[in-house]
Amino acid sequence: MSDTNSKTSQKITFSIGGMHCAACVGNVEKWLAQTPGVREVRVNLASEKAVVIFDPAVTSLNDLKTAVANSGYQFLGVAETVSSDSDSERGLQKVRDAKQRMWVCWAFTIPLMLWMLWNMFKGGHHLSGLSTHNIGMLVLALPVLLWPGWPTYRSAWNAVTHKNANMDVLIALGTLASIVTGGLAFVLPISSFAGIAAMIMAFHLTGRYIETKAKGQASEAIRKLLQLGAKTARVLKNGEEREINIAEVQVADIMVIRPGEKIPTDGRVTEGESTVDESMATGESMPVHKKLGDEVIGATINQQGRIKVAATKIGKDTFLAQMIQLVEEVQGSKVPIQQFADRVTGVFVPIIIALATLTFFAWLVAPDFLRGVPQWAQQFLPWVNPHLDTLSLAIFAFVAVLVIACPCALGLATPTALMVGTGLGAAHGILIRDGAAIQKLKDVTTIVFDKTGTLTKGRPAVTDVISLNGLAQHDLLRFIASVEAASEHPLGKAIVESARKSEIVLAEVADFQALPGKGVAGSVEGKQILVGTSALMADFNIRTNEVATQLDSLEDEGKTAMLAAIDGQIAGAIALADEIKEETANAIREIEQMGYQTAMITGDNWKTAEAIASQLGIERVLAEVLPHQKVAEIQRLQREVGSVAMVGDGINDAPALTQADVGIAIGTGTDIAIESADITLVRGDLGSVVSALKLSRATFRKIKQNLFWAFFYNVIAIPLAVLGLLHPVIAEIAMASSSVTVVSNANLLKRVNIKPDFHIKD
Repeated sequence: MSDTNSKTSQKITFSIGGMHCAACVGNVEKWLAQTPGVREVRVNLASEKAVVIFDPAVTSLNDLKTAVANSGYQFLGVAETVSSDSDSERGLQKVRDAKQRMWVCWAFTIPLMLWMLWNMFKGGHHLSGLSTHNIGMLVLALPVLLWPGWPTYRSAWNAVTHKNANMDVLIALGTLASIVTGGLAFVLPISSFAGIAAMIMAFHLTGRYIETKAKGQASEAIRKLLQLGAKTARVLKNGEEREINIAEVQVADIMVIRPGEKIPTDGRVTEGESTVDESMATGESMPVHKKLGDEVIGATINQQGRIKVAATKIGKDTFLAQMIQLVEEVQGSKVPIQQFADRVTGVFVPIIIALATLTFFAWLVAPDFLRGVPQWAQQFLPWVNPHLDTLSLAIFAFVAVLVIACPCALGLATPTALMVGTGLGAAHGILIRDGAAIQKLKDVTTIVFDKTGTLTKGRPAVTDVISLNGLAQHDLLRFIASVEAASEHPLGKAIVESARKSEIVLAEVADFQALPGKGVAGSVEGKQILVGTSALMADFNIRTNEVATQLDSLEDEGKTAMLAAIDGQIAGAIALADEIKEETANAIREIEQMGYQTAMITGDNWKTAEAIASQLGIERVLAEVLPHQKVAEIQRLQREVGSVAMVGDGINDAPALTQADVGIAIGTGTDIAIESADITLVRGDLGSVVSALKLSRATFRKIKQNLFWAFFYNVIAIPLAVLGLLHPVIAEIAMASSSVTVVSNANLLKRVNIKPDFHIKD
């Protein structure tokens, strides 16, 4: 999501109270959107928060508060940059309140139901007489409606007085119509549905409790992330260790972390070595070795040695804070598939009220015609009673239509799945910036990988050492590395690093010369050493026929080869290449098995690029592409194949990542490229790309399942209610169950395995 006119726009997130269904969301969005200066509004039912982008020169916070109040809901305050403990406590309190109302409801409703069952088994003979039965139903039902059910009526009245209509309006109308029959039964020859009013409210509040609890489980990713942060830090002050609150830590403070302790905030190791458990950031359980100069992430666990760390980021700038912010923002975003559901829910409640009213009058006007359906169905639906009087049947159908219709399920279908999916992604080091990326990623046809730093490690390393004339490879590497130790060239440094890893002791070099574009020369242990190109060897009249074949072979493999001569005689060759990451080939293979095409984009020459692509099994190669040409190449590919995702390092590739339909940034440690990429992968391996693709498919599959069941439920259930085939209590049970089912189905995402099929080496 890119903010419109970002230079003059401000974004604010705040909590909203009183929303219960998708119609509530639509009402709040409508009032906020029509406020002058507001450019974009996103209201999320599952998180009960609104994200508003507005022009601060035109719109003030008070204007937004007024808009929320005019919509009939409560402005609960501006959210922190990241969620706070108070948000979690507010959520827990809502669950406790919903649970209390539910149990109070059932305390009155269970005796009422037992009484009704007694009469049913007695063949309709009312215990203590009909009048006593009706009075008893009213006495037990009224406390249910006026005590635990009162917030529902208050919400409904609030909506109506603000010219809105939400789910509570339907419940209020249905229960009021039912309870009124209890009084009318004393003066009119109709059946009393007073007991049904209490049961409708009881099942409604039970569903609301289960739904509230399930919504809390869907958003637990944020709560878990909040709990990860350290509360205190041990810092060095004037040479002494002092334990201070984490909020008091300043940049450059030296923190002392003992084995088993959390690293308080992002920093750099200044003393000591240890292994660190970074699973909270990357999802990878294997510890990572840290030494002097290495970066560490706040909230990760120091496992072995005592280390000192200089704080580099604090507060909202830390990795953990950015991660929480990203997760919160995506949970407040919308997926394109949700647009149709939003249009439906915007007019859902008024249409249902109109349909219920038409149903009521239809039964009054044409009872004989409509009564035929219940007469046919009574043989297999025991609650259907076509022998009731016409007014009772009309009220029966009217109430059933009101309480069976469920905009809640439609409103919860997408956001709950998005909340669980993004939380699952965060646990695996996959940070999604915009919910739309979830849908776009599964639809891409081609995934383009930048070569350097994405497919490869981004640094050259020695791959081959070829020695001639009986000279040991170990000795040839020692001579070459000793000369290159005096060079500043990146390839020379890579050779020296390789020699040191092999524990080769380098010799002193004398008479060193750097020969630009050709190589280096120097004297080692009295021997004249030359390292460089064929042109360099030709300058010194050194024949290279003996290694010509090997040289061609190395270059065909995409490697950079250099020749070495000792005392005027060819001694061998050394080859270097940007090392391919261990998991790259397996990741590419699995991605293509999932049905995606792959491409590689690089500035390398065609020969080198095609050699690397061949090793990895990549189908398409875009070579000799300069950094500023990458955007044009992505555009050309989009015209050819359609939707394209690009995987890059998030810095050099920023314009191309933005141009792609989905930009995926490979992160490293604390680097979160949130501005250019739709998705950031905290781990630097391509296994995370496989996981992101699997997460996209799994999350979108849940969204489609939820929307299908929400629509299917209403399409099937509402006509049955119109025809008088649904008992109002059964209708309310079904309505409550539909919302619970949608949220529970979303929570099943937590069980999905999104890890790649291959093992990633650390």
